[in-house]
Amino acid sequence: MSEKLRVLFVCVANDSRSPMAEASLRLIDSEHFEAHSAGIQPGTINPRAIEALEHAGIPASGLRSKSIDEYVGQHFDYLIDLCDKSSSESQQLPSSEEVLMWNFVDPATSDQPDPFRHTLQEIHERVRMFALLKSKADLG
Repeated sequence: MSEKLRVLFVCVANDSRSPMAEASLRLIDSEHFEAHSAGIQPGTINPRAIEALEHAGIPASGLRSKSIDEYVGQHFDYLIDLCDKSSSESQQLPSSEEVLMWNFVDPATSDQPDPFRHTLQEIHERVRMFALLKSKADLG
């Protein structure tokens, strides 16, 4: 078995989108991927994000808002930026083989009905496609 692919999901506050992506990837394929998330200006995880994860049956235990500084000097196979602000606000992102930009609307400011569940559904679907494609391509 080859090593797991390391993935870091980044957003400004690490309070909703990036923890939801981290939890989704852990659920979808923890055999092939090591999932992490961090923020440029971390706060606390939004309780509505935790509620959306729990409602979807995605384990949220152990999730916490983390600073990108916790990952200084580490290397990732994929760094996935979930909001357009985070890459422009930091030049200190950890090194990675590939950077992907997935811009999702912040559910805290969205006008969608039930925005946290809606955003989680979008993120979960994208993470599922990513895991399927990358596990086949990179892990062969």
